[in-house]
Amino acid sequence: MKNTNEIRFRPDGKLVVMQVSDTQDMKHVRKAMINMLNKAYDKLKPDLVLFTGDNILGNHLLDARFGTRQIASGKAATMQIMKDSIRHITKPLDERKIPFAMIYGNHDDMNLVSKDEQADIYRQSPMCLPMNTRNGKVDCDTYNIPVLSSDGEKVLFNFWMIDSAWYDKKEDKCYQGIKPETVEWYKKTAAELKEKNGGNPVPSLMFAHIPLPQINNLIEQCGQNDIGAVKTHRGWYRLRPDIARGSMGELPCILEDDGGIFEAALECGDVKGIVSGHDHRNCFEGKYKGIDFIQTSCASFRCYGDRTRGVRIFEFDERAPGEYMTYFFNYDELCGRSIGAKARYFWDADEKEKQKFAVIAGTAATVVAGVAGALIKKK
Repeated sequence: MKNTNEIRFRPDGKLVVMQVSDTQDMKHVRKAMINMLNKAYDKLKPDLVLFTGDNILGNHLLDARFGTRQIASGKAATMQIMKDSIRHITKPLDERKIPFAMIYGNHDDMNLVSKDEQADIYRQSPMCLPMNTRNGKVDCDTYNIPVLSSDGEKVLFNFWMIDSAWYDKKEDKCYQGIKPETVEWYKKTAAELKEKNGGNPVPSLMFAHIPLPQINNLIEQCGQNDIGAVKTHRGWYRLRPDIARGSMGELPCILEDDGGIFEAALECGDVKGIVSGHDHRNCFEGKYKGIDFIQTSCASFRCYGDRTRGVRIFEFDERAPGEYMTYFFNYDELCGRSIGAKARYFWDADEKEKQKFAVIAGTAATVVAGVAGALIKKK
């Protein structure tokens, strides 16, 4: 584990940050995702990787190479499976010596291992930032990452990492919201950073797994034949072409309550963009009340998704710390379109399940027919 959450701009004044959302896998991980992430690390060379929730699948004990079965029971065995599952996404970064940080999503807390215990597993990695180790009033994945100038003399930028979901095991219910204590912590810490910055807000990005309700201002109801129209359970919707761009494959599944953090961000004046994951088929950017709303699609092959699986990049320059560029790279762009890459995607992607069974059944039928034909001919 690294000793501090602080990071620095590179000597050339640049900083590349990669967002990886919804890796959402288990002990028997889908190799297509790991291959895609390895390609991303090697091609895009991030200085920091941020996992933005649903890092593992909540029902991670129902796992197998094929199908599902319970692979462990009891706290000790569950803990070991948890370590194996998390290690899949941390080991590649340890090997490349790339620092990383994380927040949780709604799936991460649905098991016997608490979020604090999971945090200790992440911290066993030498490249993991320590997260929240001091403030007991907020969750372990609620903290900030100051970005220092290349000479280490001044904080030029900041990343807010915000917990947005927790699971109540007694009620068997997942709560999706931002707690009032988190909002108060954010306002207090933003004010401290502002004071140290000569009275000027430190420009920031805020990461929360589940989108804030205000993201709905980027979409509109539309007709079936309109460009970008997506059929949903509420009718046809699309991104508003005047303020948003990208790909929307489903309606945003928003927080039940943002706790007032959006209004707090407007008041503090430091947040340039609010970044989320959660919705596996949404990958877009837009602006509302001067703040960018950015949603990133999933990396996981273990659950639903589409060809937008991939990673997002943020680029910063210390000469203009209040500005940034963001790009998304999907599976095809990272892994190519070779027969092998296509076959790996087809075999691992969950939405291909019916086609996979059809191929297996067809192949089996062909083999049986061939064997039967050979036996008849022999006779």
